[in-house]
Amino acid sequence: MKRFCLLVLSGCLLAACATSPTGRHQLMLVSEAQAINASKAAYAQTLKPLQAEGKVDNDPALKKRVTRITEKLVAQAVKMRPDTAKWDWSIKVIDEPEVVNAWAMAGGKMAIYTGLIKQLAATDDEIAQVMGHEIAHALANHQAEQMSLALATTVGVAAAGAVSDKPGLAMAGASAAAALAIKLPNSRAAESEADRIGIELAAKAGYDPRAAVTLWTKMAKLGGARPPAFLSTHPSPDNRRQTLQALVPQMLPYYQSKAPRPTFKL
Repeated sequence: MKRFCLLVLSGCLLAACATSPTGRHQLMLVSEAQAINASKAAYAQTLKPLQAEGKVDNDPALKKRVTRITEKLVAQAVKMRPDTAKWDWSIKVIDEPEVVNAWAMAGGKMAIYTGLIKQLAATDDEIAQVMGHEIAHALANHQAEQMSLALATTVGVAAAGAVSDKPGLAMAGASAAAALAIKLPNSRAAESEADRIGIELAAKAGYDPRAAVTLWTKMAKLGGARPPAFLSTHPSPDNRRQTLQALVPQMLPYYQSKAPRPTFKL
C-alpha cells in the first residue's frame, strides 16, 4: 500500500495540473506518457481474446474503408498536435454485430465495432464523426483523466493490486486502469470537448459536419431499454444534437474547402 501511495503522490506532484486543447483545467494523477505506455499493454490485452476468435480485421473491404477514413482524420490530428506524429496510431475493426461501440486509448490506439457501422447503416461521413470524436478524446488527454478516476476507485485500486509487492505490479495496475478507463462514462465536459474537436477534425479531413447530427439522430433511435455500449461511455445530454447543429455553420467552410486532404498511413 505504501508503494502505491507513493506512486500516486508522485503522479500528483509531477502532473496534477494540465490544460486541455479547449483551455479546460485538468487534474491528473498520471501523465500522458504514463497513460500511453499503459494503453499499449491494455490494447494488446483487450484485442488478444478477440483475435483468438478471429474477430479482428476479418473483413478486408470494411477494414480498408475504416482505415481510409481514419488516416485522413489522423492527418488532421497531427496538424492540430504535431507531437502526436510520433504516436503509434492504430485502428482495429472488431467483428461484433451486436456491439455498437468505438473507443480510443491514449497514444492513438483505436477500435470500432461492426455493430456500430451496420446497425446505424453508417455512411463514411458518420464513421468519420465517430472516429473524429474518439481521436479527440486521445488528443485532449481524456484517457489519463479516466485512468486517474479508475485508480481512485475501489475497482481501480484492486486492479492495481495495491496490497501486493510483486515486481512489475505498477505497470500491470496501470494497464488494468487503462483498460477500465474506456469502459467508464466520460464527463460532460470531456464529451463536449470531444464533440467540438472531433467535428472539426472530420470537416478538415473532408467529411460533412452535418453527419454529426444525423449520427446522433440514429444513435438516439437505438436507445430505449437497452442502450448501445457507445452511450454507456459517451453520455448523450438532450441538447447534444442541437449543440452539434450549432457548430455545423462554423465547420462547413472547412468541409467545402477544395484544398488537398493529407493522409497519415496507419
